[in-house]
Amino acid sequence: METVLNKEDQKLMVDNQQRLAPEKVYNGEIKKMMIILSKATIENVYAAFVLANGARMEGIEAELFFTFFGLEAVHAKKLESLHVATVGNPAMHMPTMLGGLPGMEAFATYMMKKEMEKVDMPGIREFIEILSASGVKLWACRLAMDMFHYKKEDLVEEVNGVITVGDFYKQAEGLGTHMLFI
Repeated sequence: METVLNKEDQKLMVDNQQRLAPEKVYNGEIKKMMIILSKATIENVYAAFVLANGARMEGIEAELFFTFFGLEAVHAKKLESLHVATVGNPAMHMPTMLGGLPGMEAFATYMMKKEMEKVDMPGIREFIEILSASGVKLWACRLAMDMFHYKKEDLVEEVNGVITVGDFYKQAEGLGTHMLFI
């Protein structure tokens, strides 16, 4: 049999929980965003960066974990050549076959960058600097680094370190932590 509490009893119960164990009462507040980036297409990289930046602007901690192809977003020699994914991208609103035509990816990337300039969106390198300066922690995945034979020196200097998935999960401990996979 389910017990239904009226609002007064619910408030009394929460007040007692807060008094007895305040650290265990969770009010739904977001305290930390843990964002995993697995693909380094422009649309995915900017989505992750905008979300991390937005979190910091709201006073929320943010950490980015770059894994697999997402590592290219922080690879010093590759980050300037990221592109829009045109094949198999339903948001492109065109047949997949068209997305695979020669020059289509370059054209879509050009158009996307042009639109981002109109709204004063910083370039990827500049955005990384902004994120780092605002306190966002940037982590590279140890497994992906080993798999692609990357060294820490291959990455932009703002990357805080190379960690395992387990290390990243430990970073996510605590009430109010939200994890997002992009």
